Parts: sequence; C-alpha cells; structure tokens
Amino acid sequence: MTYQPPQKVLEKYADLLVNFALGNGKGIKKGDVVYLVSGESAKPLMVEARKAILRSGGHIISSYHPDNEPGKYNLDKDFYLLAQDHHLSFFPSKFYRGLVDQIDHMLFIDSETDKQSLKEIDPKKLMKRGLAFKSYNDWRDEKENNGKLSWIIGLYGTEAMAKEANLSQNEYWNQIIKACYLDKPDPNKEWKIIFHKIQEYIKKLNNLQADKFNITGPDVNLWIKLGENRRWKGGAGSNMPSFEIFTSPDWRGTSGWIKFNQPLYSFGNVISGIELEFKNGQIIRAKAKKNEKLLKELVKTRGGNKIGEFSLTDKRFSRITKFMAETLYDENISGPYGNMHIAIGKSFHDCYKGDLKKMKKESWEKLGFNDSAIHEDIVSTTNRTVTAFLRNGNKKIIYRNGRFVI
Repeated sequence: MTYQPPQKVLEKYADLLVNFALGNGKGIKKGDVVYLVSGESAKPLMVEARKAILRSGGHIISSYHPDNEPGKYNLDKDFYLLAQDHHLSFFPSKFYRGLVDQIDHMLFIDSETDKQSLKEIDPKKLMKRGLAFKSYNDWRDEKENNGKLSWIIGLYGTEAMAKEANLSQNEYWNQIIKACYLDKPDPNKEWKIIFHKIQEYIKKLNNLQADKFNITGPDVNLWIKLGENRRWKGGAGSNMPSFEIFTSPDWRGTSGWIKFNQPLYSFGNVISGIELEFKNGQIIRAKAKKNEKLLKELVKTRGGNKIGEFSLTDKRFSRITKFMAETLYDENISGPYGNMHIAIGKSFHDCYKGDLKKMKKESWEKLGFNDSAIHEDIVSTTNRTVTAFLRNGNKKIIYRNGRFVI
C-alpha cells in the first residue's frame, strides 16, 4: 500500500514551503503570484500548498503533471522516442516570457515515479532539449537578480524514489519529516534557529579573505580559486531542506582531480563512479563506471566543463542520515564526514557580493562566473580536509572530519 504522511505533517510542510522558504526565508505576501508545479503523486501536498498560498493572500498559477507509470505509461520517454529535431529545439518563448513576467515565486514539488525513465534515450537528444530552454532560465535569473523572484524545491517521497534508495516509503518519509523539522511543533521556528547557526559560519568564511582552497583526501586533490567579490551563502536558499554552505568560485582557477562516491541522478538517468580532472579551469578528463556517455555529453555542453559551485555541509547541522537517491537531499546529507559537492555548469549570481542589478553578461564573464544550460551537483561523503590559502600568504584549515573548524 502506498504510504501517505499524516495530514498534520502535510499541513506543516505546506506552511513551511509557502510561508518560510519562499521569499528567501520571509514567505509570500498578499497579492503575490505563485507558480505551483507538481506531479500527480504529490497531490496531497499540492492541495495543502494551494490552501497555504490562498490563506496568505497569494494567487496561484498551477502546472499539474501526470505521472510516469513503469510498464504502462512513460510520457517523458515517449516524447524523446517520437521527437524530431524541430520538436527538441522548440521553445514556446511567448508563453514562458509571459509566465516569468507574471509570477513572484516558484514552488516545485519533486515526486518522481521512475528515477531512470530516460535511460535508453540518446544523451545528445537530452542535451539538445535542455539547451532549448536556456532562455527561460536566463529570464528567471535576471528577475531573481533584481530581487523580484524567489523559488523553492520540496520533495514528496514516492514509492519509486524510496525503492531507488533501498528504503521503504515510510523510512523515506521519516527522512523528509526529520530533515524539514516536520516532527517539531513549529518547523518555521526551527529553521530560523538553524539558519542563524549556519549564518555564523558563513560570516566567518566571508571574513576569511581567502584566495583559494585545496581539498585533499583519499579520493581528491583539488584546487579551487574563490575569485573577486565572492560571498558564501547558505540557509535561506532555494532548497528545502538546505544545510549546505556554498559559493560560486572563479572557474578559471580550478585544477586537480576528484572522485565521487555518490551517484548523480540527472535527465532521467543515473551516473555513478564519477571521476573528474581539471586543468586551467576546465575538465580534461571525465570518467564514470556507469553511464559515462551521458557524463561526457554533460561536459560537452557549453559551460559543462567548468565549475559553477563549491559546497560543504557540516555534519552537526544536517538531520539527513540516509542516502535518498535525490540530489536535493544527498547534497545536504550528514554522516561521519558530512559531505562536499561541486557543480559543473551554471554559477549562482547571488554569490556575488556587489549590486546584482548593475551586472551585465560581460561583467559575469570578467569575474569568472560560469554560464551554462546545466547545473549538475555531484556529491562525495568521504573524508577530506579543506585548507584555505589566504590573501596575506597564510593558510588555515577550515573543514575537517565533516565539520567546519573556523
């Protein structure tokens, strides 16, 4: 029997997403327009999210998708099997331009029913379709940079997602409930407390005056240059839950190698056993034990061969203790050594510490912010030490044994 969380949990979850996570930790305001995106399986949470938006005085534009049903329906796969080149490159620009102009917030509920629905599709087709929608992402970024758009992703655990993680659906939901503080009387209050603690470390990192970082361990020796006018971020970001502390470094200063012990779920596929080698800021070698072909296509995508994010999670903050086969959770997992992840592809503009409204495309390029149609977070949970090399010539260990030591 398919598990559904208690009604009280769903109500708390919806309230958390709408009245805390949206608006970058401030919630929505009366008259705000929320674009609510949900799959069929997540209907119980989608219904409560609608109520929460309406209670707060918001307007709703909905996008409600039918589920894939393995062995019966696979709408995603059908498209790629039948699509001709003009289908793959089609982008309804007028629709999406109007949508971005209209909305103030975006709430995505992730509820996949087949984590590997596109495993037989040519990766080149997947990349071509993704590139077609780059303008949509650019428009969103521009509005977000102007402080007029917020977004959040929340997880609704399906039977298929739990199975992929080798958990029962009940066990899977227990991780969601615990991670989002839905087991507490007031999850919003709990998140304000944890975000305050995370901000203390962000402040220390931003005051460090670091020039570059060396990440070392049994499966990594990687150099990352922070870059000019950068800041670390975390806490009230665009994921729920979010325990990570991250930045978007200058891609031109990346060198060395790294292996990842966690799989990457992307484009309806899973890639595992990933190894990357960087030189002069670009990937010169990409390997994978499973689905290497897709990995190489990701890297070949414009900007896919450069770093867009560097992130660390302190094990003392995270309440996630199980592998979830879902990047949203796995990039925030705790465990003996916390986790580190890097993203290949697009940088986060809000990691720039200046006035975002004054930035132009050439300004981002000059500072080494990467531009790409993809942003793929790849996670490792093995032990590593992160050493900061400071602008004054000194060096300082900032992360060891899964926790910040600054």
